[in-house]
Amino acid sequence: MHVLLTGGTGYIGAAVLDRLVSTGHRVTALVRDPGKAEQVRARGAEPAVADLSDSEAVHDLAAASDGVIHLASPGDGTSAAVDEIAVTAILRALRHTDRPFVHTTGVWVHGSGTAINETSPMNPPRLAAWRIPLAERVREAEGVRTSVIAPAVVYGRGGGLVNLVAAGARTEGSDPALTMIGPGDQHWSTIHVDDLAALYTLALEKAPAGSYFLGASGVNPTVREITEAVSRSLGLSGHVEPEPVVQTLTRLDLLGEALLLDQQATGDTARRVLGWSPEHPSILDEIAGTRFSTAL
Repeated sequence: MHVLLTGGTGYIGAAVLDRLVSTGHRVTALVRDPGKAEQVRARGAEPAVADLSDSEAVHDLAAASDGVIHLASPGDGTSAAVDEIAVTAILRALRHTDRPFVHTTGVWVHGSGTAINETSPMNPPRLAAWRIPLAERVREAEGVRTSVIAPAVVYGRGGGLVNLVAAGARTEGSDPALTMIGPGDQHWSTIHVDDLAALYTLALEKAPAGSYFLGASGVNPTVREITEAVSRSLGLSGHVEPEPVVQTLTRLDLLGEALLLDQQATGDTARRVLGWSPEHPSILDEIAGTRFSTAL
């Protein structure tokens, strides 16, 4: 299949690009500047230099493809507007073709919950609220085999929010502790980036129209467990210290609101519908095999 991929130089997108190429797909990767073109070409994709906000360029690239995976986002205050432009162009290009379009949201849109699945209510933090109406629009599009994936907290390949944990403040004294994000009793739903890439590829190939999948491994450790594991890898003997919620919100603002959610999700729908089977080490096992720089 000839696939248009946005976000192919990003953390998740690079893993998806590798998976697509390794499973025999031909990939055109949309990049924002010529400097990134060589990055995707080296991974086996053909670059196309365009901006997500260029509606006609995105439309033409999507129309020339057999399917689209959309992962790119500016990651700033323009994200909602730019995503609206890109999604509108992609849906217009694929209308009445029954070609696949895999869109991205995030598990945070469900808010806190102990048994989150695809039918759980939406209760997003402010950081993610804009994603909900756009994802609904994608799922309801006619004549396109749409699917939406909501990734959990992603780790692996040396990236992800684990690095934010490792960069936390250390307490003073002869026996320092690593400061947690918040009180530490909140759970994070997690997924290895390569397992997530496999899910995107399966959704492209097999997902029924209007599908929605949580990209979650079913492993939901607490922030305390994650931070203790990072602390051990940093040589701090697993010592951790909670951070008052007000300080977390002051330090991390809207991201802090999202990271304070208490979430436990399974990802069972993707297993049942797509035959997806996460196989990489859990986040705690991954951290145990990682040596973080003490300079972080």
